[in-house]
Amino acid sequence: MRIKPAFKAFILPFWTLLLLMGMASACSGPARTPLPTAEAPESGETAQLSDASPPFSTQEWTTDFSKRTVEWREILAGGPPKDGIPAIDHPGFEPITQASDWLTERDPVLVFRAGEQIRAYPLAILIWHEIVNDAVNGTPVAVTFCPLCNAGIVFERRLNGMTLDFGTTGKLRNSDLIMYDRQTESWWQQVTGEAIVGELTGAQLTFLPAQVLSFSDLAAVYPQAQVLARPASGRRYGDNPYEKYDSTTDRPFLYAGELDDRLPVTERVVGVELDGTAVAYPFAAAAARGVINDQIGKTPIVVFHKEGTASALDARVIAQGRDVGSTGVFDRRVDGQTLTFRANEDGTFADAETGSAWTITGEATDGPLQGKTLKMISAFEHFWFAWNAFFPRSEIYQTE
Repeated sequence: MRIKPAFKAFILPFWTLLLLMGMASACSGPARTPLPTAEAPESGETAQLSDASPPFSTQEWTTDFSKRTVEWREILAGGPPKDGIPAIDHPGFEPITQASDWLTERDPVLVFRAGEQIRAYPLAILIWHEIVNDAVNGTPVAVTFCPLCNAGIVFERRLNGMTLDFGTTGKLRNSDLIMYDRQTESWWQQVTGEAIVGELTGAQLTFLPAQVLSFSDLAAVYPQAQVLARPASGRRYGDNPYEKYDSTTDRPFLYAGELDDRLPVTERVVGVELDGTAVAYPFAAAAARGVINDQIGKTPIVVFHKEGTASALDARVIAQGRDVGSTGVFDRRVDGQTLTFRANEDGTFADAETGSAWTITGEATDGPLQGKTLKMISAFEHFWFAWNAFFPRSEIYQTE
């Protein structure tokens, strides 16, 4: 059952300066009530917006600030300056056997696969750097994570013949990371992958399907995977600078926007947008059932949930965070047949049509369909307030 969008909202006050100072070591900052997202201008046109000049210093930027699709008042300083949270530009990798010296079975890792090459990016590292500029099997990618929104997203870095490199602006919109590309210094919204300020305003990055898994599941399913190695930066990799961030029940840290109270503000949801319809699947609903079989538009999908993954935003030490589990979203069609799934007690999944066994990564390991792989759908594990800020017309899936 899905709940249609509601429009009841309320305004939250700003968090105190003390809290801002406490969070300044990572992507954070106050936000104001968000306005509806403006329509992107036609190619070559400039958006007609109310305030003409940026309300902040532009001395360190070569950005074309005459082009934008958002109001300046929506963009706020997050504390660190430009590149104050340093992206990783020359990532090093290590095998799972070596990574296990510092990662526990419960540590969350963002997993991206291109062909036969599989790479895992521990949130224990991403929480301190937020962007990794990488190339996987010849595909230039930006691996991104904004802790304030719990948003781990992978993009292709190629756009119109250019390969872009990304850094952090030190600015936020709706509490979400605003990135910039070093080629044109255009500014990009991480959650939407859209350029909102600068020469490339209105351009859209390509989302690449990725998945947050426990390190244990990564090792079990992809023992050949390469894991992002810790940079020699002196940062406390494995520590969480946002202790208890995702336990907020009344309001998220450093966010003062309008909130839809159909769900708790920091409820984890799996957001999916297909065929013009956005749907949020609460982790609570997915965990209760193990599997959600649904259809969005013309696409039959399945949402898997498996226990065993720690929250990166709960305990001071990430590995000690509470179990929030992992999800995977896939197209349910295999060889022209639409499958119906159920969860097994051992953490695997089975389809009713053939009885084949499936992993959290959508691979059949036993039964008539052994060797088949479900097509992964781009899905986004965000906090509810963040997903709703950018997809205010989102439906919510709830169990009956």
